[in-house]
Amino acid sequence: MLTENLPPDDLTDEELSEGGDELYEHHRIQVDRGQEMLRIDKFLLNRLSHTSRTKIQNAILAEAVQVNEKVVKASYRIKPHDVITITLPEPPREFKVVPEPMELDIPYEDSALLIVNKPAGLVVHPAFGNWQGTLVNGLAHHLQNLPTGRNGEIRPGLVHRIDKDTSGLLVIGKSEWAMTHLSQQFFHHTIERTYLALVWGVPKEMEGTIRGHVGRSVKDRKVQAVFPDGEQGKPAVTHYKVLKTFRHVALLQCNLETGRTHQIRVHMKHIGHPLFSDATYGGDKILYGQRTGAYKAFVEKAFALMPRQALHAKSLGFEHPDTGQHLHFESELPADFAAVLDKWEKFAADEQV
Repeated sequence: MLTENLPPDDLTDEELSEGGDELYEHHRIQVDRGQEMLRIDKFLLNRLSHTSRTKIQNAILAEAVQVNEKVVKASYRIKPHDVITITLPEPPREFKVVPEPMELDIPYEDSALLIVNKPAGLVVHPAFGNWQGTLVNGLAHHLQNLPTGRNGEIRPGLVHRIDKDTSGLLVIGKSEWAMTHLSQQFFHHTIERTYLALVWGVPKEMEGTIRGHVGRSVKDRKVQAVFPDGEQGKPAVTHYKVLKTFRHVALLQCNLETGRTHQIRVHMKHIGHPLFSDATYGGDKILYGQRTGAYKAFVEKAFALMPRQALHAKSLGFEHPDTGQHLHFESELPADFAAVLDKWEKFAADEQV
């Protein structure tokens, strides 16, 4: 169990270097009973977002990190049930969502919930590097007294999220009851979520299911990776169906059974078909087709039309928290996605002539 009072910027250089007469607890981590023995610096690197190994080691050297109320070295190996605390000379910073006027595409709203059609490029909630201009800031302006979620998390009304550069539908709870009810539906996998994805290449099977634990990559903490069952990460299941093929790319329908970070993007890369124009997972270069001058120029123009991953959250289906009625919502492809799809469709037709 991890309790954090800070936003996800975690350990700053200023907090580690400034002295003070009083220390304030910023983090308290109860180590799980099944945790394997691991160096504490490596353990904290995995648990604290946006914190470098250097900052963690400096905190340990400054005796800001204690285990079971005792100062430890970086080489200390944590054990099940250890209690790790990080104390710093500055009190935890309080963060409040600042309401901001924002044009929101809201296709449906009632007293319990609302549906937002999020454009690509909009960050969903405040976090390190994005404290303003997020969807949550816009929602705080659109509505008052949004629930904050479990344990005061900075995610008013949110029960799920989609990536910054993914477009499409989100459901927002307007009350604690609505949030809880919707969260339970996500937990039990009864929410219907359909995505459209343009991927490089054509999968061998026209329909299939990708299973594989998804978790933070051990090589690059900024991305996710697929791990063998039980080794690392959390179970993740993505069902896909090929809707159309355009020689070197294919349009897929993806249905999520689970909702892990970057799940569709990392699962598709795992089977050799990264999303078109997905720079994070290698889809921003030619992966299929001859790299001739004309073809290369065509692909570069397509990248320019859609300089983000080709992923759109097309539909949502769920039970209304108050009425029990089944609701279903669909959204049209945004202009950039539609333009790239049209470009590939014409390219494939021309090649067949």
